[in-house]
Amino acid sequence: MRRLLLFRHAKAERPEFGMDDLARALVERGRKDAGRIGAFMAAHALMPDRVLVSPAARTQESWKYLSVALKPAPAATTVERLYDATPHAILAAIKDVPASAHTLMVVGHNPGLQEVALMLIASGDIEARERLHEKLPTAGLVIIDFAFDDWGKLHPESGRLERFVSPKTLDAAAH
Repeated sequence: MRRLLLFRHAKAERPEFGMDDLARALVERGRKDAGRIGAFMAAHALMPDRVLVSPAARTQESWKYLSVALKPAPAATTVERLYDATPHAILAAIKDVPASAHTLMVVGHNPGLQEVALMLIASGDIEARERLHEKLPTAGLVIIDFAFDDWGKLHPESGRLERFVSPKTLDAAAH
């Protein structure tokens, strides 16, 4: 078994004219949301063995705030090709991960993350799949399970959607 956690960065500053997109930082809500997803992961024993993070400030910061809840937090590797990546570039980065990593987390951006999630999922909770099809919001976490033992075997429609959570679904579950 392999488990893939796809995490879209939390809420960031709006891009402004002349601003370097890579430098966009999280806003206060984004920092809180990333921390809440981290707490959810810790409470549900969702511990990645390996973490790949886009070089953008907002993804690096999202990982920083999320990982506070993970004890001990796994080391993260910055992967340049995850910035503004196509689904195929994301797949290639995942396939390069050694088989020794059973649970892999990718912290990146839309539309690539949502597209790769939809590409990989063949089964799982229908309602969650429909929500994911509509939108992968900021600080959204997609958990996909695979019945193989080597990331190199990853291919479209090979996974089962285990869970899809976001700050909004955590709020709804709390009420």
